Amino acid sequence: MSRQAPMDLGSEDRLGCGPLIAPLSEQTRPLRQQVFERVRAAGLIPRVQVAKELAVSPASVTTITQELIEAGLIEELAAPRDGDQGRGRPAVLLRVRAGAHLVAGMKLSDREHTAVIVDFAGKLIAGDVIPRRPGAMALPELLVSMETLLARVCAKAGVEPAQLSAVGLGVPGFVDCERGMVQWSSVLAERGVPLAAAAAARLGVPVHIDNDANLVTLAELWFGAGRGLADFAVVTIEHGVGMGCVINHRIYRGAKGLGMELGHTKVQLDGALCRCGQRGCLEAYVADYALAREATTALNWAHKEGQSINVLLESLYDHAKAGNSAARSIFKRAGRYLAVGLSNVVNLFDPSLIILSGERMRYDYLYAAETLAEMEQLAISTGRPKPPVKIHAWGDLLWAHGAAALALSQVSEGLLANATREIAAQ
Repeated sequence: MSRQAPMDLGSEDRLGCGPLIAPLSEQTRPLRQQVFERVRAAGLIPRVQVAKELAVSPASVTTITQELIEAGLIEELAAPRDGDQGRGRPAVLLRVRAGAHLVAGMKLSDREHTAVIVDFAGKLIAGDVIPRRPGAMALPELLVSMETLLARVCAKAGVEPAQLSAVGLGVPGFVDCERGMVQWSSVLAERGVPLAAAAAARLGVPVHIDNDANLVTLAELWFGAGRGLADFAVVTIEHGVGMGCVINHRIYRGAKGLGMELGHTKVQLDGALCRCGQRGCLEAYVADYALAREATTALNWAHKEGQSINVLLESLYDHAKAGNSAARSIFKRAGRYLAVGLSNVVNLFDPSLIILSGERMRYDYLYAAETLAEMEQLAISTGRPKPPVKIHAWGDLLWAHGAAALALSQVSEGLLANATREIAAQ
């Protein structure tokens, strides 16, 4: 198990974004898309290297890259030389044309809304956070909050919302990504809401939505520890417990786009009440509201019920660190349930890496050595090492960066599909 410091997703030193797919490992996607994705992932790359990694002729790559240049999606850059003694033509590198498109990523949550603006190469232009009171909101109120947040972050970036090519949007709950529907979310008072269409109509920009845990996974896949991995899992612990899973460099959502709900797998029959309305869910024992509920009962903190969950949990953590046995037992119990959930992830998916992410990763009791040891004991014994576990306590804008990755993916795939149709029609 290792803990990684918060990553600067907008770092000037980071080259490229998106999955780093091993050479010769993918043949199913259109060649034009593979070429573009190689350039985007590398940041800077010569044509000959693209041809080598895709095992196609340099002439084919030259033809495709010229089409992408003419479409305004990539551009050429002369490679820097050591001194001025070079002879002949300088090497030419390819990169995504950063200014070709701008997208926004937004995350709506129970306590705050976050947003970022990134360019077509994935570089952070601006970010913003708006705190809010906990509780579900009616759709009209939520749309107003989104509009306000988008206006603020666009102002910081010095652009108008109309200049955006797309908005990626994440919410907690059960989200049908393909249809743009939110079946249930803790931030929405209504169920079965066509949020993507409603948001697009309000903002005047195409909107693509997904579950927030999938967005954290996209952030890792595009900008973080998962870029070079074909298969990995992300488990998030915040107000709820979520999961995202990457299989063959692509996020897996299930047949109806509603899969990977680790927080709502059952760990106790007729157990504690979950916010989804059912009982015995993993989330009802691990999420922040579960810890707060346990603290109120076990520590006789009924007088603190008016306090925010964040304040209450910080107090609980301080008591645990100070040696309070009841406070420690609350975290230990939650950690054991988390071990059950993680062992199920190992048994079901056999990922190469498990990333634990989210604000609650500040509470090291949840991933203490005994918790991870119990995960290994509960996982099937195969004689091979269990997947490593990394802790990423990212900053507030993590989720919004994942939403931006969703928007970038949708925009680029749409542009590449249009370019293919135009060429075929000629």
